[in-house]
Amino acid sequence: MGGTPRLAMNIVCFPRELDVSILSEILKGSIDKIHEAGALLVGGHSVEDSEVKYGLSVTGFIDPKNIKANSGARAGDALILTKPIGVGVITSAIKAGKLEYSEAHEALASMKALNRAASLLMVEYEANACTDVTGFGLIGHAMEMAKASEVNLIIRAADVKIFRGALELVKKRSCRPRSIASVRQYLSNEVVCGGIGEPLELLMYDPQTSGGLLISIPEERAALLLKRLGDEGINASIMGKAVDKEDGWRIRLE
Repeated sequence: MGGTPRLAMNIVCFPRELDVSILSEILKGSIDKIHEAGALLVGGHSVEDSEVKYGLSVTGFIDPKNIKANSGARAGDALILTKPIGVGVITSAIKAGKLEYSEAHEALASMKALNRAASLLMVEYEANACTDVTGFGLIGHAMEMAKASEVNLIIRAADVKIFRGALELVKKRSCRPRSIASVRQYLSNEVVCGGIGEPLELLMYDPQTSGGLLISIPEERAALLLKRLGDEGINASIMGKAVDKEDGWRIRLE
Protein backbone atom coordinates (compact mmCIF):
# COMPACT_ATOMS: atom_id res chain seq x y z
CA MET A 1 0.00 0.00 0.00
CA GLY A 2 2.79 2.41 0.87
CA GLY A 3 3.94 2.75 -2.74
CA THR A 4 0.50 3.14 -4.30
CA PRO A 5 -0.03 6.68 -5.65
CA ARG A 6 -3.01 8.83 -4.76
CA LEU A 7 -4.70 10.16 -7.86
CA ALA A 8 -6.63 13.41 -8.22
CA MET A 9 -8.89 14.81 -10.93
CA ASN A 10 -9.86 18.48 -11.28
CA ILE A 11 -13.55 19.36 -11.25
CA VAL A 12 -14.13 23.01 -12.14
CA CYS A 13 -17.13 25.17 -12.99
CA PHE A 14 -16.25 28.51 -14.55
CA PRO A 15 -18.20 31.46 -16.03
CA ARG A 16 -17.54 32.29 -19.66
CA GLU A 17 -17.34 36.04 -18.92
CA LEU A 18 -14.36 35.75 -16.54
CA ASP A 19 -10.83 36.01 -17.87
CA VAL A 20 -9.28 32.60 -18.44
CA SER A 21 -6.17 33.77 -16.55
CA ILE A 22 -8.21 33.39 -13.33
CA LEU A 23 -8.86 29.75 -14.18
CA SER A 24 -5.16 29.29 -14.85
CA GLU A 25 -4.30 30.61 -11.39
CA ILE A 26 -6.86 28.28 -9.77
CA LEU A 27 -5.43 25.25 -11.56
CA LYS A 28 -1.85 26.27 -10.78
CA GLY A 29 -2.68 26.55 -7.10
CA SER A 30 -4.34 23.15 -7.14
CA ILE A 31 -1.33 21.51 -8.75
CA ASP A 32 0.95 22.98 -6.07
CA LYS A 33 -1.21 21.50 -3.30
CA ILE A 34 -1.65 18.17 -5.07
CA HIS A 35 2.13 17.84 -5.26
CA GLU A 36 2.50 18.92 -1.64
CA ALA A 37 0.08 16.15 -0.65
CA GLY A 38 2.11 13.59 -2.59
CA ALA A 39 -0.61 12.91 -5.16
CA LEU A 40 -0.72 12.87 -8.95
CA LEU A 41 -3.03 14.92 -11.15
CA VAL A 42 -4.49 12.66 -13.87
CA GLY A 43 -6.94 14.97 -15.65
CA GLY A 44 -10.25 16.60 -14.92
CA HIS A 45 -13.59 17.94 -16.06
CA SER A 46 -14.76 21.50 -16.68
CA VAL A 47 -18.29 22.89 -16.89
CA GLU A 48 -19.53 26.34 -17.88
CA ASP A 49 -21.42 27.80 -14.91
CA SER A 50 -22.53 31.14 -13.49
CA GLU A 51 -20.24 30.84 -10.45
CA VAL A 52 -16.71 29.63 -9.92
CA LYS A 53 -16.61 26.24 -8.27
CA TYR A 54 -13.55 24.07 -7.87
CA GLY A 55 -12.81 20.74 -6.25
CA LEU A 56 -10.91 17.48 -6.62
CA SER A 57 -12.02 13.89 -6.98
CA VAL A 58 -9.37 11.81 -5.18
CA THR A 59 -8.74 8.07 -5.14
CA GLY A 60 -6.15 6.05 -3.28
CA PHE A 61 -5.58 3.42 -0.62
CA ILE A 62 -5.48 3.66 3.17
CA ASP A 63 -4.47 1.21 5.86
CA PRO A 64 -7.74 0.23 7.61
CA LYS A 65 -5.91 0.27 10.95
CA ASN A 66 -5.28 4.00 10.55
CA ILE A 67 -8.86 5.09 9.86
CA LYS A 68 -10.13 7.56 12.47
CA ALA A 69 -13.91 7.90 12.30
CA ASN A 70 -16.00 10.47 14.15
CA SER A 71 -17.56 7.66 16.19
CA GLY A 72 -14.66 6.71 18.45
CA ALA A 73 -14.63 9.51 21.06
CA ARG A 74 -14.68 8.26 24.66
CA ALA A 75 -15.62 9.95 27.92
CA GLY A 76 -12.47 11.48 29.41
CA ASP A 77 -10.91 12.30 26.04
CA ALA A 78 -9.47 15.75 25.42
CA LEU A 79 -10.57 17.65 22.31
CA ILE A 80 -7.95 19.31 20.11
CA LEU A 81 -8.73 21.74 17.29
CA THR A 82 -5.91 22.16 14.78
CA LYS A 83 -6.87 25.49 13.14
CA PRO A 84 -8.46 28.72 14.37
CA ILE A 85 -12.03 29.48 13.27
CA GLY A 86 -13.60 32.56 11.69
CA VAL A 87 -12.99 31.90 7.99
CA GLY A 88 -16.68 32.22 7.15
CA VAL A 89 -17.19 35.74 8.48
CA ILE A 90 -13.83 36.87 7.11
CA THR A 91 -14.54 35.72 3.55
CA SER A 92 -18.07 37.11 3.77
CA ALA A 93 -16.63 40.46 4.84
CA ILE A 94 -14.27 40.43 1.86
CA LYS A 95 -17.17 39.72 -0.51
CA ALA A 96 -19.18 42.54 1.08
CA GLY A 97 -16.29 44.98 0.62
CA LYS A 98 -15.83 45.45 4.36
CA LEU A 99 -12.40 43.83 4.58
CA GLU A 100 -9.32 43.94 2.37
CA TYR A 101 -7.42 40.83 1.37
CA SER A 102 -4.36 42.27 3.11
CA GLU A 103 -6.27 42.21 6.40
CA ALA A 104 -7.12 38.53 6.04
CA HIS A 105 -3.67 37.05 5.47
CA GLU A 106 -3.87 34.73 8.51
CA ALA A 107 -7.14 33.16 7.41
CA LEU A 108 -6.03 32.90 3.79
CA ALA A 109 -2.78 31.19 4.81
CA SER A 110 -4.73 28.78 7.00
CA MET A 111 -7.07 27.85 4.16
CA LYS A 112 -4.05 27.02 2.01
CA ALA A 113 -2.49 24.81 4.71
CA LEU A 114 -3.03 21.07 4.37
CA ASN A 115 -4.20 18.93 7.27
CA ARG A 116 -1.68 16.26 6.28
CA ALA A 117 0.79 16.70 9.15
CA ALA A 118 -1.99 16.89 11.75
CA SER A 119 -3.64 13.74 10.41
CA LEU A 120 -0.39 11.77 10.47
CA LEU A 121 0.41 12.90 14.01
CA MET A 122 -3.03 12.02 15.37
CA VAL A 123 -2.59 8.49 14.02
CA GLU A 124 0.88 8.29 15.57
CA TYR A 125 -0.50 9.32 18.97
CA GLU A 126 -3.48 6.97 18.67
CA ALA A 127 -6.36 9.41 18.69
CA ASN A 128 -9.75 7.84 19.27
CA ALA A 129 -11.78 9.91 16.80
CA CYS A 130 -11.55 12.78 14.35
CA THR A 131 -13.66 14.94 12.07
CA ASP A 132 -12.83 17.87 9.85
CA VAL A 133 -14.49 21.21 10.61
CA THR A 134 -16.05 22.62 7.47
CA GLY A 135 -19.47 23.89 6.40
CA PHE A 136 -21.44 23.11 9.57
CA GLY A 137 -18.98 24.98 11.78
CA LEU A 138 -17.28 23.74 14.93
CA ILE A 139 -20.54 23.01 16.76
CA GLY A 140 -22.15 21.25 13.81
CA HIS A 141 -19.26 18.83 13.30
CA ALA A 142 -18.73 18.40 17.04
CA MET A 143 -22.39 17.40 17.29
CA GLU A 144 -21.85 14.72 14.64
CA MET A 145 -18.97 13.36 16.74
CA ALA A 146 -20.99 13.47 19.96
CA LYS A 147 -23.92 11.58 18.46
CA ALA A 148 -21.84 9.04 16.56
CA SER A 149 -19.73 8.33 19.67
CA GLU A 150 -22.67 8.43 22.13
CA VAL A 151 -20.93 10.93 24.39
CA ASN A 152 -21.49 14.57 25.32
CA LEU A 153 -18.91 17.25 24.59
CA ILE A 154 -17.88 20.30 26.60
CA ILE A 155 -16.29 23.08 24.56
CA ARG A 156 -14.43 25.87 26.32
CA ALA A 157 -15.05 28.79 23.97
CA ALA A 158 -12.19 30.84 25.42
CA ASP A 159 -9.75 28.07 24.40
CA VAL A 160 -10.96 27.95 20.79
CA LYS A 161 -8.52 29.98 18.71
CA ILE A 162 -10.10 32.64 16.49
CA PHE A 163 -8.64 34.55 13.57
CA ARG A 164 -7.86 38.18 14.27
CA GLY A 165 -10.83 40.43 13.54
CA ALA A 166 -13.43 37.65 13.27
CA LEU A 167 -15.08 38.47 16.61
CA GLU A 168 -15.73 42.05 15.55
CA LEU A 169 -16.89 41.06 12.08
CA VAL A 170 -19.47 38.57 13.32
CA LYS A 171 -21.22 41.42 15.14
CA LYS A 172 -22.17 42.81 11.71
CA ARG A 173 -25.10 40.93 10.18
CA SER A 174 -23.82 41.64 6.67
CA CYS A 175 -20.67 39.63 7.45
CA ARG A 176 -22.43 36.52 8.78
CA PRO A 177 -22.81 33.53 6.46
CA ARG A 178 -26.45 32.40 6.39
CA SER A 179 -25.59 28.96 7.72
CA ILE A 180 -24.62 30.41 11.12
CA ALA A 181 -28.27 31.14 11.93
CA SER A 182 -29.68 27.99 10.34
CA VAL A 183 -27.29 25.54 12.01
CA ARG A 184 -27.64 27.35 15.34
CA GLN A 185 -31.42 27.10 15.19
CA TYR A 186 -31.35 23.46 14.08
CA LEU A 187 -29.15 22.43 17.02
CA SER A 188 -30.63 24.80 19.61
CA ASN A 189 -32.35 22.05 21.62
CA GLU A 190 -29.11 20.10 22.06
CA VAL A 191 -26.60 22.88 22.77
CA VAL A 192 -26.36 24.53 26.18
CA CYS A 193 -24.59 27.89 26.19
CA GLY A 194 -23.10 29.13 29.44
CA GLY A 195 -23.30 32.87 28.92
CA ILE A 196 -20.21 33.35 26.75
CA GLY A 197 -21.69 36.29 24.84
CA GLU A 198 -23.52 36.12 21.52
CA PRO A 199 -20.64 37.12 19.16
CA LEU A 200 -18.40 34.35 20.48
CA GLU A 201 -21.28 31.88 20.41
CA LEU A 202 -22.07 32.75 16.79
CA LEU A 203 -18.48 32.06 15.77
CA MET A 204 -18.82 28.51 17.09
CA TYR A 205 -21.24 27.96 14.17
CA ASP A 206 -19.15 29.80 11.57
CA PRO A 207 -18.69 27.67 8.42
CA GLN A 208 -15.05 26.94 7.63
CA THR A 209 -13.50 26.57 4.21
CA SER A 210 -10.52 24.23 4.55
CA GLY A 211 -10.93 24.15 8.32
CA GLY A 212 -8.89 22.17 10.79
CA LEU A 213 -9.35 18.80 12.44
CA LEU A 214 -11.31 18.18 15.64
CA ILE A 215 -9.45 15.36 17.36
CA SER A 216 -10.61 13.31 20.34
CA ILE A 217 -7.66 11.73 22.14
CA PRO A 218 -7.08 10.15 25.57
CA GLU A 219 -6.19 12.94 27.99
CA GLU A 220 -2.81 11.46 28.91
CA ARG A 221 -1.60 11.84 25.31
CA ALA A 222 -3.20 15.19 24.51
CA ALA A 223 -0.36 17.44 25.69
CA LEU A 224 2.21 15.36 23.78
CA LEU A 225 0.20 15.59 20.59
CA LEU A 226 -0.32 19.33 21.09
CA LYS A 227 3.44 19.86 21.43
CA ARG A 228 4.18 17.87 18.28
CA LEU A 229 1.54 19.86 16.39
CA GLY A 230 3.18 23.06 17.58
CA ASP A 231 6.58 21.80 16.44
CA GLU A 232 5.06 21.45 12.96
CA GLY A 233 3.83 25.05 13.04
CA ILE A 234 0.19 24.02 13.55
CA ASN A 235 -1.82 26.53 15.58
CA ALA A 236 -3.77 23.98 17.63
CA SER A 237 -5.38 24.12 21.05
CA ILE A 238 -6.91 21.80 23.63
CA MET A 239 -10.40 23.31 23.79
CA GLY A 240 -12.72 20.80 25.40
CA LYS A 241 -13.41 17.29 26.53
CA ALA A 242 -15.75 14.37 26.07
CA VAL A 243 -17.91 13.30 29.00
CA ASP A 244 -20.49 10.62 29.71
CA LYS A 245 -23.76 11.01 27.84
CA GLU A 246 -26.51 12.87 29.70
CA ASP A 247 -30.07 13.57 28.70
CA GLY A 248 -31.16 17.06 27.73
CA TRP A 249 -28.01 18.22 25.95
CA ARG A 250 -25.18 16.97 23.74
CA ILE A 251 -22.79 19.94 23.68
CA ARG A 252 -22.14 22.52 26.38
CA LEU A 253 -20.44 25.81 25.53
CA GLU A 254 -18.79 27.45 28.48
